Amino acid sequence: MSSVASDTRAVHAGREDLVDSHVPPLDTSSTYPLPSIEAGGAAYEQLATGGRPRPGDSYVYQRLWNPNVDRFERALASLEEAEEGVAFASGMAAISACLLATVADGRPHVVAVRPLYGGTDHLLSTGLLGTQVTWATPDTIADAVRDDTGLVVLETPANPSVELVDIAAVVAAAGEVPVLVDNTFATPVLQQPLTLGATLSVHSATKFIGGHGDLLGGVVATNGDWAARLRRVRAVTGGLLAPASALQLHRGLQTLPVRVRTQSEHAHKVADWLGSRSDVTQVRYPGLADCDPTGLVGRQMAGPGSMLAFSLVGGFEAAARVAEACQLIVHAVSLGGVDSLIQHPAALTHRPVAPEARPDAGLLRLSVGLEDPTDVIADLAQALDQS
Repeated sequence: MSSVASDTRAVHAGREDLVDSHVPPLDTSSTYPLPSIEAGGAAYEQLATGGRPRPGDSYVYQRLWNPNVDRFERALASLEEAEEGVAFASGMAAISACLLATVADGRPHVVAVRPLYGGTDHLLSTGLLGTQVTWATPDTIADAVRDDTGLVVLETPANPSVELVDIAAVVAAAGEVPVLVDNTFATPVLQQPLTLGATLSVHSATKFIGGHGDLLGGVVATNGDWAARLRRVRAVTGGLLAPASALQLHRGLQTLPVRVRTQSEHAHKVADWLGSRSDVTQVRYPGLADCDPTGLVGRQMAGPGSMLAFSLVGGFEAAARVAEACQLIVHAVSLGGVDSLIQHPAALTHRPVAPEARPDAGLLRLSVGLEDPTDVIADLAQALDQS
């Protein structure tokens, strides 16, 4: 499957085992028959310690293995140019498993680059999972790495400011330390961090991969060793993705390239228009030259994506009025769906972030959907005119 184009893989990957069905059947079984005590015990040991089922093995229990989850994982790994994928019940469950795995390995120190998604930032800042964090910039990563550093964590494009980070440069600065990239905003369509040297590429699959705002999920693309470590964490913590959600996410991959490219085209038009407004102080979008000074779009990313952020002259009050005045664009958290969403990060998704690292109070984040961009622009125009 790796020999065909990525758009073809998006349609067909993960379906190689289908024989009597055109689409993957849904397997909802919570438990599976055991051929014998000895064989059942061996299968349990194999799966509970992070292994994959061997030919003829029972799946034992859904928390350990599920065919729908496996198919989605294989399909996502194919798009990410990764050896394996490991899927979870949410994006935060995926991030948590990565942190727990490095703590269990005796390397609890994490070097992290802000901005990050607010939930990830909060998890690291509080040390809730036993990690210790050193906040760094891309230029200070090498100095921040210690003997007990287990991960370097970054997000690019970053949430919510859509800032870009050079993944290959971070990998070089990290040395032997594995690099985790939150790839949610870019998706595998626009960016494959493992091809740039990263070890873990994490997605909140709830967003672009699901694409319709109707499910939760998370997934990590990585190598075989890390995949086994993450499956072990998942098995004992119960973070497995539900089979029905896996089926929908697998289906979502089929249209992901078309959705991402179309939404990117729409977002560029919206960003250009926002830049013409006198009541907008700054537009942050990777497709704008001043937001990509080192040319990462075209070199690291295949396109600028459909996420943008903009700041208003009137600060928080103006931002609140605009968000609440939108009629077509939905005022809601999340992103990456077919409909456009707007939200105020400082008050919502990034509320738990330390004040000094919290987004500007006048900043709004916009996820541009599949609507005609002229209608999105018209809605923003009437909302801005009210502010």
